[in-house]
Amino acid sequence: MGLQNQPTLETLNISRKIFPWLVAILFLRLVGFSTISDSAAIAKVLKTGIGLAMTTLILFIFFRLIKKGFIPSFRYQHVLAILLYSLYLSLGLLSLVWTSDVAVSALQITRDIEMLVFSFFFIYIIVMLNHYYPQHYIRISAIIAPAIILNLSIFLIGNIVAPDIFIRKTHGGEVSRLGGQMMNPNELGMLCGVAIACCFAELKQKANLVWNVIMILIALYALFITGSRSSMIGFFLVAMYYVIISKSYTLKATVVAVGILVMPIVVNVIFLKEGAKTSGTSGAEEVLSMTGRLPFWEALLTEGLPNEPLLGFGFMRINYTTYFQGAHTYPAAMTHNTFIQVLMNLGFIGFLVVLLQMSFMIRAIIKVEDKVQKELIFTMLIPILINSFTEFGIWGEVNYSILLYQLIILTIVIRYNNRFNVLQKIIQRKKLNIQ
Repeated sequence: MGLQNQPTLETLNISRKIFPWLVAILFLRLVGFSTISDSAAIAKVLKTGIGLAMTTLILFIFFRLIKKGFIPSFRYQHVLAILLYSLYLSLGLLSLVWTSDVAVSALQITRDIEMLVFSFFFIYIIVMLNHYYPQHYIRISAIIAPAIILNLSIFLIGNIVAPDIFIRKTHGGEVSRLGGQMMNPNELGMLCGVAIACCFAELKQKANLVWNVIMILIALYALFITGSRSSMIGFFLVAMYYVIISKSYTLKATVVAVGILVMPIVVNVIFLKEGAKTSGTSGAEEVLSMTGRLPFWEALLTEGLPNEPLLGFGFMRINYTTYFQGAHTYPAAMTHNTFIQVLMNLGFIGFLVVLLQMSFMIRAIIKVEDKVQKELIFTMLIPILINSFTEFGIWGEVNYSILLYQLIILTIVIRYNNRFNVLQKIIQRKKLNIQ
């Protein structure tokens, strides 16, 4: 890197200075997904307001860096992954013409688009800083892990000081799950899995051992008390992946031994919900029916989808009314499966766009040359995709998974472009201290 690519002296070490800001911004962005108020209207305002505030702050940092002499020059690879994602959002925006509730669809699509803007500039900043300061290279796993752990810490402290708010009672009040009124326990469990995947990636890069082990233990404890079956499966798959690729036979043996010891507890407490006697069904029956989801999905596909098969009911709408209820199922406003959600709100056309986007996304991941980046993306996607089969997921209502999926896509797509155009060269000569 020549002198002409260097920012002014006053910006030295700015990469280190901005890093904690990126962690704090992502942390607050995650906080914004929680239901902070009992009032649905106030909760929506707070969620939207926090999201807009963080996007404004990230834009401020980006343009501040430009003012200091950084050149925003980027190139794009695997562009079909982001173009098809944009096509999906465009179809959601177009669905305002036929949606069964314009207000709901408009709010959801607006928040998704605003979140994509946030993700773009968040990755822009990281890519730009890494270009100018390769010696202080910022790994996205080093940002995501502490941001999630800070978020989980709020819930763990709330579990002690305000259990009525932070703990959700299920199975007739006999099972307690972390999340409470603030967040769906399964969504919170998914976050735990992503944090653990990021910590494993950091440990593989010889990052701070003590700090990352502490974060893993915090995330594991939080995951256990969320009682999320799907997230626990995600964690086991991530852990097994790193054990398999590890060259340490001691680590392999230790993990297998610990797994054998804790598996009976995990199966009884989380998967079978042992101790819940008043729910009306056994734990095994719950697991086999996916807590009643299977008959609900069948009703959605056989009773609901035929009414609007091509373009669906509108963005994030699964019926003409707020709730869908099959002839023999419970009523619900969302499908608890992100792929069925797409079918219901954007029909087979939207579903085709989603399938194409994910196909090109997988193709892009396979072609990623950086082994570290590829492993991180793969392990982050495991808990996100597993969660997507039982909750909001990457194509559902605004949630953690969508933000993380956007960041993953853009991490693959955006690269720094060393070849400046004429205008950028003029700006460079004007702003940088060059002899």
